[in-house]
Amino acid sequence: MSISRRTTIFAAFLSLAAAALPAAACRSSGDVAAPTDSTDGADAVDAADSADSAAGDTVTVYVASNGWHSAIVVPRADLPPDALPPDALPEAADFPDAAYLSYGWGDAEYFPTPQKTLAMTLRAALTPTPAVVHVAGLPADPRQVFPEDEVVALAASPRQVAALVAYLDDTFARDGAARLAASEPGLYAFSLFYPATGEFHLFNTCNTWTARGLQAAGWPVRAAGVVTAEELMTQVRPLAARPRASGEGASGAGASGEGAAAP
Repeated sequence: MSISRRTTIFAAFLSLAAAALPAAACRSSGDVAAPTDSTDGADAVDAADSADSAAGDTVTVYVASNGWHSAIVVPRADLPPDALPPDALPEAADFPDAAYLSYGWGDAEYFPTPQKTLAMTLRAALTPTPAVVHVAGLPADPRQVFPEDEVVALAASPRQVAALVAYLDDTFARDGAARLAASEPGLYAFSLFYPATGEFHLFNTCNTWTARGLQAAGWPVRAAGVVTAEELMTQVRPLAARPRASGEGASGAGASGEGAAAP
């Protein structure tokens, strides 16, 4: 291969990295609203979600995106204790007053740092790097806390909830410990970072991680090829508040191995 050809390919790859990483990297939501006691807006939607869950024996979970980063949000009070291992997600104890728990995954250097540098961006994009999981103990419905974000509600069966929680639990790099201590403060006053399994790079981003979790839980979401938040949300939007049909996706995650793979 000629030098000019190699230069062209390398320049194209850098252009892809420069364009895709800011869109796929784990950036925090810019606006965090103070929770209120209002009964309109998101409160009304939350009441409808709760009613639907009770009627259909489902739990409403959420996928949130600010256009760059995505996260999985679970309602703490609605998690069925009989469907979950007693020691699942022990780090949730760090957020005793949280109504919802938000989980996001990303590069251990890039994600927590407020001021991103070019060198940091290129390292995260071009080389596999260690990861962290960001846990936020939300004081209210995610649609209230992050009013500028896109938040999609998904109806989850008890089996889906158990699979999703198992996926989230496996994200923590406990190395045999019963519970992890936070590695550093989170992006918000109500969040913390923890060491995570997996390695971050341009083709294994926070959005890939979110897609893999939904796939592992049985939703018809394809994780392969997901880099940006929009590539994820395009698949999630049609699933809004729709319980998975019997048998749908049951073999997809396991057969491909993606659902069981470390994020």
